[in-house]
Amino acid sequence: MQNIDRLAITSMRMLSVDAIQKAKSGHPGLAIGSAPMAYTLWKGMRHDPADPNWLGRDRFVLSAGHASMLLYSLMHLFGYPVSIDDIKDFRQLGAKTAGHPEYGNIPGIEATTGPLGQGFAMAVGMAIAERHMAARFNREGYNVIDNRTYTLMGDGCMMEGVASEAASLAGTLGLGRLIALYDSNRITIEGSTDLAFTEDVAKRFEAYGWQVLEVASGEDTEAVAHAIEEAKAEETKPSLIIVHTNIAEGTAKQGSASSHGSPLGEENIAAYKASLGWEYPEFTVPDVVASHMAEIRRGFAAQHKAYDAMMEGYKATYPELYRELMAWEKGELPIDIGDPALWEFDDTAKLATRKCSEMMLTRLTERIPNLIGGSADLGPSNLTYMKAFSDFSKDNYAGRNFRFGIREFAMGAIANGMALYGGLRPYCATFLVFVDYMKPALRLSSLMGLNVLYIMTHDSIGVGEDGPTHQPIEQLDMLRATPNTYVFRPADGRETAASYIAAMQLHAPAVMALSRQNLPQLPGTGRDAMRGGYILRDCEGEPLVILIATGSEVELALRAAENMAKDRIRVRVVSMPCMELFDEQPEEYRESVLPQHIRRRVAVEALGGMSFNKYIGLDGKLVSMKGFGASAPGGKLFEHFGITAEAVEAAARMMIE
Repeated sequence: MQNIDRLAITSMRMLSVDAIQKAKSGHPGLAIGSAPMAYTLWKGMRHDPADPNWLGRDRFVLSAGHASMLLYSLMHLFGYPVSIDDIKDFRQLGAKTAGHPEYGNIPGIEATTGPLGQGFAMAVGMAIAERHMAARFNREGYNVIDNRTYTLMGDGCMMEGVASEAASLAGTLGLGRLIALYDSNRITIEGSTDLAFTEDVAKRFEAYGWQVLEVASGEDTEAVAHAIEEAKAEETKPSLIIVHTNIAEGTAKQGSASSHGSPLGEENIAAYKASLGWEYPEFTVPDVVASHMAEIRRGFAAQHKAYDAMMEGYKATYPELYRELMAWEKGELPIDIGDPALWEFDDTAKLATRKCSEMMLTRLTERIPNLIGGSADLGPSNLTYMKAFSDFSKDNYAGRNFRFGIREFAMGAIANGMALYGGLRPYCATFLVFVDYMKPALRLSSLMGLNVLYIMTHDSIGVGEDGPTHQPIEQLDMLRATPNTYVFRPADGRETAASYIAAMQLHAPAVMALSRQNLPQLPGTGRDAMRGGYILRDCEGEPLVILIATGSEVELALRAAENMAKDRIRVRVVSMPCMELFDEQPEEYRESVLPQHIRRRVAVEALGGMSFNKYIGLDGKLVSMKGFGASAPGGKLFEHFGITAEAVEAAARMMIE
């Protein structure tokens, strides 16, 4: 390596230690140890800091997100919009340079990372998206989609189960354009990795179907560069480059656990700088390094220009494909939400909402060619397998059905990566109770504002004989408590249609909670459900009591209201398929549905139901589960646990007597 490159690496390291020391918090160890490999990678990647969202760019995900200063120092040196003032502001309120990388804070941050292993899994999703879009759009002489996806991970990422799940699937799919650099510094917060992690990682990844390369020293940038080139040459399987490093290389804390998550300290920093002959002031990038980086950027710009020229030829030769690609990238929704065919359901048919969901997925995938996804080995139960399309596999990257295997957590993270790549609308599916396995990935969907569709069937004690292990109770309340997450629990076909159409227009994840058991098509349902909550059955004059329900329990509320109406009791039934959408409606509309002065309210839901408290208040009644379920036919369970029309009616009558 040229001396100027070594000086650039030292500049990165100094920015990291200065920023972490000024913030009095951060993770200097990996940022120092990984600097040479990260610099080497970025120097050879295809990207353009002048246009961070360039379609032709390689993707880089810092899975070891605690080393965020590594990323910020890279971005500053390479010319992304990260100033020295931004670096000085590291970890401060409102700063772009947050404690862990946050998608959307700085153009060029490809994913929010920090929860270990998820960045790696999202990189797998990006590599999947690249292969699918390449199969869809590339033509001979016009590889408009041909980037590589790189991720940098640490020992912690390597221990997390989500990384193992994702690595297994990546090997199965032969994702040759995925390259992971593993900073093996053998230190975690508690000490040596030998305390809990002694496996042979290379053999594990070879068993997954990966090419495994090793670099003896992370300081040997030539060896790192050679390994990257060798990885790029392997097109049939993903590559893991194990780079052996020392945490906090060259400092007084080299090899120590204390360097993982604490500043080095003023004295140690001074000694470190002296050992390297670094005589510049804090937060300084030498002019000679800045000039060197400007020259590197000119090479990036030339790559970008050549790509753009190729794209112009593609546009002229394949204008329809070009228009479709641009529409995908812009997130255009090619459906008419008023199309009657989207809303058509047989009023006489009793259908599980999972079946209504299958019908909607079929209609939408016919109209939205970039809507793709699959299930965690539950396709026949979730009804998410689209029979009109083939499977995505190493032999057919054009397929639109994904076989994620029994890997719920990785499935969610991979779907995030597919959404982050751009152009695709991913969905994934499992049973609602198993959202517990994938909640961390769904949470990152919410943080990043990704329009990932989570299809969760078997949504209540209606699951029946499978028993309490498979009957969700607390999951819906948990999801509704997650910011920027929209939870839909439709009551019938038309509400399912409304839920899907509303979900397609969000800049946030949507969860579909769908029944296993058959339900009737209810009179009055339809497009009003897109407002989240609406009056499904009303009375003449002001209601004495309001019944609020979701999903399979809407039918119970209607039956209770009809029975009370025989005694001339004025009852309003409100269907609430999506609380989050309802809460976003204008105050005037919300007041028209749930007038504040009408405090006699009963909510019913065959789950925990606690999220209804904001609508029923202290004076209201809640008919819901108070504990776990049991193993029996679903209908018997509703009776056993008192989730019935009679129970709803009794609760309402108590309030008006």
